[in-house]
Amino acid sequence: MRFFILSTTLTLMLFSSTSFATEYIYRDIMANTLPSNKCETLDKAKKTAIKPYKIKRYLKRFCLTQGYGWGVEEVKQTGKVICNECSEDTALQQCYVEDTIVTCRKIRPGSVGMLPGHG
Repeated sequence: MRFFILSTTLTLMLFSSTSFATEYIYRDIMANTLPSNKCETLDKAKKTAIKPYKIKRYLKRFCLTQGYGWGVEEVKQTGKVICNECSEDTALQQCYVEDTIVTCRKIRPGSVGMLPGHG
């Protein structure tokens, strides 16, 4: 009985190795984040612009602009922080990150059991 279970498991593992043959399409995108809504002092505005949550959220948006199925693979360059003065008070600033480069990926159609043209 144990031999049967062991041989069945080994056979399944042998034939399931094709699932690792997923091919991806890669695309590099350069984009800018949006400035924050409120005006802050220069130090606070820079910290707000480079918060990890904000950067991660915008990276997902950058890849989703390519269409359905695109996801973030890696961040190649985080970019630089640019600050603009607010119109009401020149001592306050709004900052954003400029020229962020991210690599997006999507599963190549037909590489994992999907047939082109068949939904």
